[in-house]
Amino acid sequence: MLLLVVGAITPTFATDYKAGDLTVVQPWARATPAGAKVGGAYLVVTNNGKTADRLTGVSISAADHVEIHEMKMDGGVMKMRPLPNGIEIKPGQTAKLNPEGNHLMLMGLKAPLKQGETIKGRLTFEKAGAVDVEFKVNSIGAMKADNAASSGAMKMDGMKMQNTDNMQKGH
Repeated sequence: MLLLVVGAITPTFATDYKAGDLTVVQPWARATPAGAKVGGAYLVVTNNGKTADRLTGVSISAADHVEIHEMKMDGGVMKMRPLPNGIEIKPGQTAKLNPEGNHLMLMGLKAPLKQGETIKGRLTFEKAGAVDVEFKVNSIGAMKADNAASSGAMKMDGMKMQNTDNMQKGH
């Protein structure tokens, strides 16, 4: 009986969060080198409801502000730009924010992000409202939530990069 009670009050360390009909899975960020002023964070959001919702804002304790970004190929050039209206998550669909596509850009880092730590954040959705989450910091070369290094890193050979907005230096 005591074991059941202890089990009931022991916190779980799940990486899933609920906001209305939305499920947020495995928020994570990449570690950054000393002196870096920007970083990246990622997560997966699934809409289990019958109406679309939209990720409209993000705040993270480790950064001055966070921008939701799109990254995509355009004529052989990788282009990145902020999405000021956020990301829509249609009913029954999943939005994946990852190093190879849409992502969260952490601007004005207050200190380097260190592998193994967690950082507090808040996601704001148009309909579901706000939900507090914790981002697990993985290695600098991590390509997904649960891996350590860049064994599956995106190939950048011969790829031109272009930043399509007027963002802060170092981005």
